[in-house]
Amino acid sequence: MVIKVYIASSTGSVAVKKHQQAVVGFLESNRIRFQEVDITMLEEQRLWMFRNIPTDKRPEKGNPLPPQIFNDDLYCGDYEDFFQSKEDNTVFAFLGLSSKPSVKDSES
Repeated sequence: MVIKVYIASSTGSVAVKKHQQAVVGFLESNRIRFQEVDITMLEEQRLWMFRNIPTDKRPEKGNPLPPQIFNDDLYCGDYEDFFQSKEDNTVFAFLGLSSKPSVKDSES
């Protein structure tokens, strides 16, 4: 299982940048393996992300904003969902992970 965070490396939105940094920072600080997928570099990745966000999670107008979070091909949620899971202390369940990675993990 690979956590994928779909980001936009070139965005004019300060809010989007902060949201992306918050998600990536959390994953890094908790030693959760993840992959950043830059939707501004590969049109095919952007289209895949848009197609795989559930209809009920898409905005009424425009496109979904990054960051969007997946566990392999399974949609986890957007920044708001991530933030709520942090508030509820349920991030690992939100990400589809069984538990917090062991601190003794020497693979990193």
